[in-house]
Amino acid sequence: MNTEQDILEQVRAAASSATPLDIEGGGSKLFYGRAGNGTRLATGGHSGITDYTPSELVISARAGTPLAELETALGQEGQVLAFEPPHFGTHATLGGSIACGLSGPRRPWSGAARDFELGITCINGKGELLRFGGQVMKNVAGYDLSRTLTGSLGTLAVLLEIHLRVLPRPEHDLTLIRECSAAEAIRHCSEWYGRPLPLSGACHFEDHLYVRLSGSRQGVQAAAETIGGDRDPQSASFWEQLREQQLAFFAGDRPLWRLSVPPASTPLELDGDWLLDWGGAQRWLRSERPATDIRDHT
Repeated sequence: MNTEQDILEQVRAAASSATPLDIEGGGSKLFYGRAGNGTRLATGGHSGITDYTPSELVISARAGTPLAELETALGQEGQVLAFEPPHFGTHATLGGSIACGLSGPRRPWSGAARDFELGITCINGKGELLRFGGQVMKNVAGYDLSRTLTGSLGTLAVLLEIHLRVLPRPEHDLTLIRECSAAEAIRHCSEWYGRPLPLSGACHFEDHLYVRLSGSRQGVQAAAETIGGDRDPQSASFWEQLREQQLAFFAGDRPLWRLSVPPASTPLELDGDWLLDWGGAQRWLRSERPATDIRDHT
């Protein structure tokens, strides 16, 4: 186990010699972002849940804590990380999830990773130990620097400890499927956005719209009657495969693009295979089209 002091000394030594560092926790997301060319700084040994108060819906853990360990502890208390962070491997850590800032299918309705962050302890590039935020909901006066670190890919600081807000696990989940075009799926989702429905996922894939509802059993059943569609008994595996990019769509060597657009945007006129997530706000494209063409359309 590498302690806070061990990591601090390594960063200070690197700062004094102007040596770049590549921060690595579990290594599950090394494919994401630019390839590093610095000295490896391993943080995976700096792990463990440091505080968990289920009644307050707050958990604190060191950056190297395995994501699976964190989710298991929450699950035992009937709670979840509502932003559904993808793992991309068995060695995923909390620090890596926050540093990458990735969120799963529930993100538009529950919030992104940074929305659940209460505070962070970190080391900046000068080797200074810094603490931002805290362990309560209202703890920042002014600019919230802890949320700025979310998604920064380790370019601003080495994350040491993270405080997160968690939520109760939904009482009931139900997935509905209907056959429709991408344009119809976007139109349906735009209509549902403005209604008090317990949506927690909306994905269009292979000419089918998958809609997940989460909440009380009574509320979910009522919403299902409103939305309509066939009920999917294997829904849990679909959303997990979508979150972990394990659906057949993500396999293969063709270039994969992730596009962020306003949810109600009509289908983009680009050749290729499409998968629409987040109710149309996040769109995945498999295409051989030149990068300039794709950028011109978005």
